[in-house]
Amino acid sequence: MSDDGPDGNGHAADDHDPDREEFHEAPIDHARVRGGMTVGELATEYGKAGIGAATVDEAVDVYAEMLAREDVTTFFGLAGAMVPSGMRAIVADLIRDGHVDALVTTGANLTHDAIEAIGGKHHHGRADPDDPHPAGDGARGGGGAESGTPREHDETLRDEGVDRIYNVYLPQEHFALFESHLRENVFPEAERRVTIQEFTAELGRANAERNAERGVDEDPGIAAAAHEHDVPIYCPAIQDSVLGIQAWIYSQTSEFALDALGDMTHLSDLAFDADRAGAMVVGGGVPKNYVLQTMLTIPDAYDYAVQLTMDPDHTGGLSGATLDEARSWGKLEKSARNATVVGDATITLPLVVAAARERAGERE
Repeated sequence: MSDDGPDGNGHAADDHDPDREEFHEAPIDHARVRGGMTVGELATEYGKAGIGAATVDEAVDVYAEMLAREDVTTFFGLAGAMVPSGMRAIVADLIRDGHVDALVTTGANLTHDAIEAIGGKHHHGRADPDDPHPAGDGARGGGGAESGTPREHDETLRDEGVDRIYNVYLPQEHFALFESHLRENVFPEAERRVTIQEFTAELGRANAERNAERGVDEDPGIAAAAHEHDVPIYCPAIQDSVLGIQAWIYSQTSEFALDALGDMTHLSDLAFDADRAGAMVVGGGVPKNYVLQTMLTIPDAYDYAVQLTMDPDHTGGLSGATLDEARSWGKLEKSARNATVVGDATITLPLVVAAARERAGERE
């Protein structure tokens, strides 16, 4: 009989073959879960598997190294509806714990953050009018009014003065509360030409003060935490939000104006002074690009980068562009550690942050 192994070459099919340049001896294992395991242990089990699970574990490991190293300056990009969807406290806690050195976000996130800081609330709602109960409503099934068509669903919300963000509702009166907050507590303190970063700092100050004065049960939030801990917030597309609309309206009858280009100097200086730089990018759009393009203004590039996105890369769009593609632009060092997780960021952000915090604590 021949001594040849399964591949006919005298060795097992998974043995190392020097002629296989791409093949590596790293068999897929099978994830195991049990009650009582920590989220860090769960991420490790993800790493035994393939496809998306493996990228989650890699993202956790890269982010954990960013958190554990004191010489890493972390730039955090936050796009999407992350505040109204309930991710607000995760980001605020990262800021308070010293894990964010610069935040780049949208005017929408800052708007919803301020609304909660001063006493407004977002509510569970329905994306599907055939669902008899809103998400988070407890018991499911049975009862409920006739739902009508999706269009009728939103027409009813319009008549009731309620705005919908997928399955999240926000009563419109909270925007009136927000407008009054800006006019009474924010704009008068910045009635001159200021950078957007200086303006967001005033917003954070005012949010914290009103939150304390009103005894609001909800946390003062992201902008307040950033102001308290001297973390700059950049909002390069501020015009694309209710916050931006209100700023424009106020500028028509006052000396108030926003200097967008001034922020670029501030942010570039922060990147230039970093010993090592890391990017944590949640979502895509302007915050993602603003975080990454900063490295085009200085000699260095990111040493670490993690992105959580829902978009694929094959359409050529910015939000789905891989971090490896960013390396070709010089935004990441050739030797940078990076990982991209494709999935709903309201699912992946809590998992990655919790597991990375656990793993970073073990390393420290």
